[in-house]
Amino acid sequence: MTCEIRIVHLTSAHPRIDTRIFLKQCRSLARAGHEVALVVADGIGDAVRDGVSIHDVGAPSGRLDRMRNVTRRVLAKAVELDADVYHLHDPELLPVGLKLKKLGKRVIFDAHEDVPKQLLGKPYLNPVARRLASWAFAAYENRVCRRLDGIIAATPFIREKYLRIHSNVVDINNFPMLGELAPGTIDWSKKRKQVAYVGGIARIRGILEAVQAMALTNWPGGRLSLGGRCSEPEFRRELECQAGWIFVDDLGFLNRDQVRVLLKDSVAGLVILHPVVNYLDALPVKMFEYMSAGIPVIASDFPLWREIVEGNQCGLCVDPLNPRAIAEAINQLVADPESAERMGRNGQKAVQERYNWGIEEKKLLAFYEKLFATKEEPV
Repeated sequence: MTCEIRIVHLTSAHPRIDTRIFLKQCRSLARAGHEVALVVADGIGDAVRDGVSIHDVGAPSGRLDRMRNVTRRVLAKAVELDADVYHLHDPELLPVGLKLKKLGKRVIFDAHEDVPKQLLGKPYLNPVARRLASWAFAAYENRVCRRLDGIIAATPFIREKYLRIHSNVVDINNFPMLGELAPGTIDWSKKRKQVAYVGGIARIRGILEAVQAMALTNWPGGRLSLGGRCSEPEFRRELECQAGWIFVDDLGFLNRDQVRVLLKDSVAGLVILHPVVNYLDALPVKMFEYMSAGIPVIASDFPLWREIVEGNQCGLCVDPLNPRAIAEAINQLVADPESAERMGRNGQKAVQERYNWGIEEKKLLAFYEKLFATKEEPV
């Protein structure tokens, strides 16, 4: 960029070292020579890391407290920091964005997900309530976002939605950072007898079917390594009752170094999300991280994902609701390690050429450059 600007990223829901917000966006902007701050609500305290100043407004006591009080504390801290531009990362902060606009500030919204679509997939709402909630949020979101200075979308599909209401929209995809999870030369002969899943442990993410599949494989000694937290105790108990649970290594939350080691030792990575409406057009970061680590992907058979996985010959697509199909995919990769290794190399090559943060970083910096290319005051 041509000039240094003061940028404040705001989140009331994400951790301070969130991969998209901190590890990628904040650090990229700081490396470009800008004054970057991140406002979080985790109760850990203020800090400076990798050239980014982190300001903690205190952890919420619950979801209601987060919605009512944390957003007010985030706004107060945002005003105190007096930035040139504010970068919002949570839908619940849209009212904060409006108030900052009234103070004459530039504000952009980073749409990580399509929330109206997400609401349509909530199982705890009846169909009428889902449609009403989706419609109401979409109407509010459109009204607010039209008044902001720009929108960053996490996928091309989310970008297309916002282009209907705003002219300054760009997709900044959550692709891997080159080298972060890649172990260099991969010695396939030293792989452990395990397949990996990294992410939240939840029913909608296909974990039940993955556990059930382990009881159906013909892979003596094979293991399923789960790296992530389960926030649903009843679902956890259901998993533990499955016949396949004896083949599971429940690793809990893993940091980035631990994820790298897990993937280096695994023969495949699972990303078998259920076919709910907000997943069908998503670009799950874990799929690209598996590819980056040089292991084949076993992915849900959604048209977009099939285009990526089969188009790059980097894995297998399956019906995510069919444990036997998942087991057969595992069997196929285990029975043909040369093919599995070739798929892993293909995925790694695709990430190096197309699906990496280096490409997205340039788009992020160009977006900010455009935002400050005019000398006009923000509207």
